[in-house]
Amino acid sequence: MSTTAANEKIGFIGLGLMGHGIAKNIVDKGYGLTFLGRKNRKPADDMLGRGAREAATAREVAEASDIVFICVTGSREVEAIIRGPGGLKEGLKKGSVVVDCSTSDPVSTMALATELKAIGVDYVDAPLSRTPKEAWEGTLDAMVGAPDAVFARVKPVIDTWAGRIVHIGDTGDGHRMKLLNNFISLGYAAIYSEALALAQKVGISPPRFDSVIRNGRMDCPFYQTFMRWTLEGDRDAHKFSIANAFKDLTYLESMAGAAGIANPLGNATKNSFAGAFAAGPEEQFVPMLATHIGKVNGVDLMPTKDGKKQTI
Repeated sequence: MSTTAANEKIGFIGLGLMGHGIAKNIVDKGYGLTFLGRKNRKPADDMLGRGAREAATAREVAEASDIVFICVTGSREVEAIIRGPGGLKEGLKKGSVVVDCSTSDPVSTMALATELKAIGVDYVDAPLSRTPKEAWEGTLDAMVGAPDAVFARVKPVIDTWAGRIVHIGDTGDGHRMKLLNNFISLGYAAIYSEALALAQKVGISPPRFDSVIRNGRMDCPFYQTFMRWTLEGDRDAHKFSIANAFKDLTYLESMAGAAGIANPLGNATKNSFAGAFAAGPEEQFVPMLATHIGKVNGVDLMPTKDGKKQTI
């Protein structure tokens, strides 16, 4: 870590499934960090135990920081954190940087970047790929949208929690690329789910289906974590919620509409997740889409674990 980088004071908002691991790595690798407290005290208490400082408002985080990271659900939450009462904008200093690690709507990203530029603050989009496991280990993928000089400034901090960093382009390009990345991964999920339902309907069980796909040309790490729910009842193998998947696909639809391009496969994927999202419950993850698609088609894809049928 360079002397200049070491002198940066870091702020963090969003100690959720991904954010807790990210913030932990920033502190463990030598940066002073101020975070926004939350009702769930477990991650907050862990961060305090690591030497981080807790703030009561986003404004206080901004006042204590040179670079502020946000890792929340999406654009609505990011906008509230920046613009709301006691928000970041009230405490940001000229020369500060805000880094949005959420999966956000690029239209909102560009509007916020313009708004903050007017007060001398740079805005970076650095959405993530992989899972909470990699967040904790500091090996996430990050796709970063930022001008070259700003990227050079924030990269040493991102290096603390990312194993692979791609400077994809200017501000906004990180979120655009993240939506494309999620379109591909969630499209896989929709295909796997429909294929499993059809297989079961014609008498091919999930283990038999898997015996052909696994270790073949269609295998990939995403497939392997996705299948652990259906095959093993492991609900935590791929902890990305169906609610967030549906949200991201609505952002993709908006981006395609703004670009004037037909997006029929994106819309089909969104509709697959829309049904699962509407069916609930709230705490369900992407691999459980297979169970929902099966149910709609009259087949039972609810997994068994330790001899017991699982529930969503």
